[in-house]
Amino acid sequence: MKKIMLVFGTRPEAIKMCPLALECAGRQELTTVVCVTGQHTQMLWPALDYFGVAPAYDLAVMKDEQTLADITAAVLLKLTPVLAAEKPDLVLVHGDTTTALAAALAAFYRQIPVGHVEAGLRTYDLAAPYPEEFNRRGVGILARYHFAPTEWAAGNLLREGAAPERVFVTGNTVIDAIRTTLREDYSHPELDWAAGGKLILVTAHRRENIGRPMEGMFAAIRRLAEDFPAVRVIYPIHKNPQVRRIAERYLRDNERIRLIEPLEVFDFHNFLRRCYIILTDSGGLQEEASAARKPVLLMRDGTERPEGIEAGIVRLVGGDQERIYGEVARLLTDPAAYASMITGKNPFGDGFAAKRIADILVGLKD
Repeated sequence: MKKIMLVFGTRPEAIKMCPLALECAGRQELTTVVCVTGQHTQMLWPALDYFGVAPAYDLAVMKDEQTLADITAAVLLKLTPVLAAEKPDLVLVHGDTTTALAAALAAFYRQIPVGHVEAGLRTYDLAAPYPEEFNRRGVGILARYHFAPTEWAAGNLLREGAAPERVFVTGNTVIDAIRTTLREDYSHPELDWAAGGKLILVTAHRRENIGRPMEGMFAAIRRLAEDFPAVRVIYPIHKNPQVRRIAERYLRDNERIRLIEPLEVFDFHNFLRRCYIILTDSGGLQEEASAARKPVLLMRDGTERPEGIEAGIVRLVGGDQERIYGEVARLLTDPAAYASMITGKNPFGDGFAAKRIADILVGLKD
């Protein structure tokens, strides 16, 4: 029987890894151990509770004003004795977080094989997104097994020299998650407030955008709320104090804008289903929006998920205030432009990625 340890620490990781943890736990051939690092704390545990995943270990690395070095060092130091005690046959990490990189490195130091879920995403620009591009490429070097969400991601790995027999196209587990969260009868007071208008759902948190780029983004959002009476903006504001300070300066005190606390996964997915446009600098939200058939205007200059752009559901708008304003205004006023962004096929999976990965894990021989 193989012992599989899943290590993750942020809310986005939890949303994508919990379906896999549950699938693995249901396999008689696998023993499953979940270890969370606590890179996020307040936002992590509600996601775990929603999916019913109880970690065996919580490294509790989060502290106020933590740096990337703080997270990396703490995960390495606290995870190492857990690996020594559990002796897993394989450590699974997810995506591009500092937790993923540090956990993969800790496993590598103990010569434990690493499996990388959501492998192969690339921008080939170490500054964007920062530090995520380095993190996922670093994990890719350390990983023995690569679970790529799409053929494009698998192609990146193969071009970089990954062994073909260890690269698997599985779909993205976030599509598995969203299949369980959407409800036709969902209601929420904030959605009641937005009823009858065109709801723009905003997320913004990228480190490289903090400062002037984010100021331009928020200025564009405020102008849109002021110029279009039908617009309602809801921004579940990130916990990062720097992000909050900028948002408060630009978006507070406007009757068409609501700054609210981060939503739990169940609520967020249902807000996503009911919004009109998504304005974001996020990575994974591009996948969730594709599943919910909502147009995404991506406030970045590039993306590691070009499949969404090819499908027509994602459009790059960068961080320029005028471009953001213009692209949103076009979708608000041009029904044909709007319709063209929601008719494409979801390129990120069919909701059975966790099953495919678990099947692969059961069948591994080396």
